[in-house]
Amino acid sequence: MKSVEVKGRTVEEAIDEALKVLGVPREWVEVEVLEVPSKGILGLARKDARVRVTVRRSKADLAREFMEGIVRRMGIDAAVEVRRAGGALYIDVVGRDVGFLIGRRGQTLEALEYLLKIATAGSEGGEEQIVLDVGGYRRRREKQLEDLAQRAAKQVIRTGRAVMLEPMDARSRRTIHLALQRHPCVSTHSEGEEPNRRVIISPRT
Repeated sequence: MKSVEVKGRTVEEAIDEALKVLGVPREWVEVEVLEVPSKGILGLARKDARVRVTVRRSKADLAREFMEGIVRRMGIDAAVEVRRAGGALYIDVVGRDVGFLIGRRGQTLEALEYLLKIATAGSEGGEEQIVLDVGGYRRRREKQLEDLAQRAAKQVIRTGRAVMLEPMDARSRRTIHLALQRHPCVSTHSEGEEPNRRVIISPRT
């Protein structure tokens, strides 16, 4: 659980400052008053209030609520499943007619994942990575990229010339690199600037 201790002239001022530091709303936290403020008397210094504010909402809970809200507002018949694996938090949206949440080449999915990360920032769970998938799209896309990588590697071996793939986002490029990182005959690197950065597959020297 993430918590901070903060001082302020009043208890409410200290709480407000702690909420700013944590980046979460009041309803997500538990407040413990450690010291109440007091006015200085007989020349003694004034004492500020001191509070400990602890986030009680887990990243998994917030991620589920956020995506369920999206699905509900869009009138989509789907369920939101949350699981942990390999140190990451996976949010899967499963159901019928969920393609709208994916968009062209996964662009809507990427945007939703970005918003999901913002919505859960500062929650219990620290820097745990969030991966959003809809209808198994990411798994299918990963398999397609791995197959593409192997086909391109065969072409490089057959022709002896490098192959430049189409522009891809960072996640897709990483999949290509990982698919061929142990290949005995080819190597990979990326060239170009976003959003036109591409993977180059070359004969290994």
